[in-house]
Amino acid sequence: MKYSEDEILQYMREEDVKFIRLAFCDVFGKRKNISVMPEELPRAFRYGIAFDASSIAGFGDETHSDLFLHPEPETITALPWRPEHGRVVRMLSHITHPDGAPFAGDTRALLKNAALAAAKRGLSFFFGAEQEFYLFELDENGLPTKIPCDRAGYMDIAPEDRGENVRREVCLTLERMGLRPESSHHEMGPGQNEIDFRYADALTAADQAMSFQTAVKTVAFRNGYHADFSAKPLEGAPGNGFHINLSAQPTPDDAVFGSMIAGILAHIEEMTVFLNPTENSYLRLGRQKAPAYVTWSKENRSQLVRIPAAEGEYRRLELRSPDPSANPYLAFTLMIHAALDGMEKALPLPAPADLNLFSAAPERLSGFRRLPQTLAEAKKLAAGSDFIRGCLPDCVVNAYCEG
Repeated sequence: MKYSEDEILQYMREEDVKFIRLAFCDVFGKRKNISVMPEELPRAFRYGIAFDASSIAGFGDETHSDLFLHPEPETITALPWRPEHGRVVRMLSHITHPDGAPFAGDTRALLKNAALAAAKRGLSFFFGAEQEFYLFELDENGLPTKIPCDRAGYMDIAPEDRGENVRREVCLTLERMGLRPESSHHEMGPGQNEIDFRYADALTAADQAMSFQTAVKTVAFRNGYHADFSAKPLEGAPGNGFHINLSAQPTPDDAVFGSMIAGILAHIEEMTVFLNPTENSYLRLGRQKAPAYVTWSKENRSQLVRIPAAEGEYRRLELRSPDPSANPYLAFTLMIHAALDGMEKALPLPAPADLNLFSAAPERLSGFRRLPQTLAEAKKLAAGSDFIRGCLPDCVVNAYCEG
């Protein structure tokens, strides 16, 4: 919902708001914020609030360290876990240089621009996020352990499933924040859970993915658990996936939809470092239902791209390689650009891989391209990619590919 600055100031007075968190993220998707008091909001709206960018990953060094946060009124939401009196609210913020020029490393702004590029071609892309996470017990000092909260399995219920109340509280918390969780259940791993969102436009879906992790971690800690979103928290147990569903409106015909998929398949190796940005990410790929090969098929969960059984507005592709350590703004940005590239070039869709890749013989797999197997390999592919350099600014590419 759109709010004017005057309406925001009135809300602050009427709802006893005492702190406003101006939120943003670094290039790796880690949430950051500055808290200001309500009387500082007029200055924030007019001039922005300065911060030291040299202390933020990927934002530069000490030589040009001043950047400004500009709150966006339409993103205001109360934080339900904070006190009712002296409330705390959050507003997402865009980032500029002191002269007002947009900051190139603002990944949320990059997604806005990608959505605008699609709109100029008469398209709107919609995303549905599925993020998995583990719940681990805390030790006597309140620090995380690697002891799962339960030993339940896929879609089990209480009492075996001890994450049930946490998922319930997370969903209710998200609803109070104006977000729309669609379903939740216990996943395959011990203490592993999943909560899915209904599809939304690109920016809304990425904002929801960011807010989701914050809410889960907060609710889990209040219940005596640590929520772990890393790609492979436990050796020998399933990893955490960030499965991304992508659809387009107006609904494309079969040939255009195929070119969307072909575009993503064509660029996936170059994109991988942004979808799987940690060393831990590569302990997941190719193991326990995480893809390793550049393939697609209908309804087949052993593939990189799966086409779920759905028609009309629900027709979509599901990319299964990303993990929750990815910055969703970058992941969605690259998926949009790859899909657009496939559509503009009318790339043909390769033949589907209608087999179970997890049980196929090695000779059957030898004909498929393989995803990068290490972080170093993924960095090298991205650094040398004209496609990536055309989608992302140097400061973001260098942050991921150097070192």
